[in-house]
Amino acid sequence: MKFLVRRVGFLLITLWVAVTVNFFIPRLMPGNPAEAMMATFRGHVNPAAIHALEVAFGINTKESLLASYGQYLVNVLHGNLGISTSNFPLPVTTVIAKGLPWSLGLVGLSTILGFLIGTSLGAIAAWRRGGWLDNVLPPMFIVISAFPYFWVGLLSIWFFALTLNWFPFVGPYTSTTIPTFTWPFILDVLKHAVLPSFTILITSIGGWILTMRNNMITVVAEDYVKMARAKGLKPSRILWQYAGRNALLPNLTGFAMSLGFVISGAILVEYVYNYPGVGFMLLNAVSAQDFPLMQALFLLITVAVLLAIFVSDVATALLDPRTRNSR
Repeated sequence: MKFLVRRVGFLLITLWVAVTVNFFIPRLMPGNPAEAMMATFRGHVNPAAIHALEVAFGINTKESLLASYGQYLVNVLHGNLGISTSNFPLPVTTVIAKGLPWSLGLVGLSTILGFLIGTSLGAIAAWRRGGWLDNVLPPMFIVISAFPYFWVGLLSIWFFALTLNWFPFVGPYTSTTIPTFTWPFILDVLKHAVLPSFTILITSIGGWILTMRNNMITVVAEDYVKMARAKGLKPSRILWQYAGRNALLPNLTGFAMSLGFVISGAILVEYVYNYPGVGFMLLNAVSAQDFPLMQALFLLITVAVLLAIFVSDVATALLDPRTRNSR
């Protein structure tokens, strides 16, 4: 119970710090979103119009900094993250809600598959150390994981889409298709997601293979694994229930952080495939100087990472009770 209270307290303090930093950073920059938006219009700019936009964007310069900070905290607690300047007058939450499901479906599923496949192959490679699997897979995937996302994406487009004509490569679904919850539309979405998912998977799996292999080599040498072998237990049971479970613990934090960064999407992959996820949205927000949208996305990414790490700490404590006394 004390462990859980400490972790919750640390989470709340870190969230407050993240929200505070997210409030002050845009205000330390020259100008503001209202002036940037009104600068796009030529001619005389009405000061009253700028003030109205500042109030809408939550950056009322006529209020004190402390009052603005208090109002910002209240707005965050109520889910009011401001108005998007590049999608005016849509709220930031509405804009994010359009791209978030695409990133969660594409990047989230690819991250989970990469972790499961990578850790499984790494465990098997270490269990059969010196075999062909151990000699081929880790070096091959480590080299592949060093390739940039956009390069693998462009190569996949050239080979699988343009040369073989197997998969589409532009957008989340066919432009002439009307989005409906039907099997033809779902299959069309899945077909468009194959190449982006393959790009993320092929470039991320190598790291999981290497880390799990190194962890397994250390765990296999432990006395309890030798004892399990001496008792005549099945090799598969020793691999997954004894060695694999303990070797997986150090990877949980890395996996949690990867899941947290799913919210940010894979910017380069989504850009190459013109996929309307949060990563592509963040890139467009930077290009359009949409400060409220950027601010909301940074806060969302931070909160997602912190929550993922918190869940990872709790899961690690449940799987390995020894960690409860050391934290």
